[in-house]
Parts: sequence; C-alpha cells; structure tokens
Amino acid sequence: MTQPPHDEPTARSQEELREQVEHTRHELGDTVQALADRADVKTRAREKAVAVREQAGAKAQEWSGQARAKAAQVAHTVEAPGTPPCGRRTAASTAPSTACTSRPPTSRPSG
Repeated sequence: MTQPPHDEPTARSQEELREQVEHTRHELGDTVQALADRADVKTRAREKAVAVREQAGAKAQEWSGQARAKAAQVAHTVEAPGTPPCGRRTAASTAPSTACTSRPPTSRPSG
C-alpha cells in the first residue's frame, strides 16, 4: 500500500479520511487548472498583447504631454519681444516674416 505524506497525519476515522480526500481533490483541481491556464498559449498571448497595448498607450500620452510642454517652452523662447511669430505680417511690412523660414545659402557642387 501507499504511505501517507510526511507532512499530513494519517486519518483517525472515516470522516477524517473523507475530508483529506476532498482537500486533496480540491488541491489537485487547482493544480490542473493552473497547468491548463499555462498551456493555453493563445489566451496568454492575447493577455500579453492587451497589457503591452495599454502600456504603450500610457507611454504615448506621457510623451505627448511632454512634447507639448517642450513645444510651448520653445515657442515662448523663440518669440522674443518685438519679433513677429513665423508667417505673421508686421505692421511695417505686407510680406510675411521670414524669421523662421530663412536658411543660409547652400553651395551645390557643379558638374
């Protein structure tokens, strides 16, 4: 016959034996369910995809807020007093400001 596990006492009565059997069945059912969950690759992949998607969305919102704040800071820094914003006309001129669109001349190789 089989010997009882070392960490569990032997049953003293039929009722105790039934309780031990029921407890063991419950533990075995939990173990089988855990193994079945781990073996379900499709569901695990879906759950991981959802988690990654949520994490990416959170990062995108965070970075978007940081980018907006930085853009506002740069815009405030660039627009010095007396300098019209890019593309806006000044009172003294009918041509749009070229402060943001002018580039230094580039040399092109001939030939």
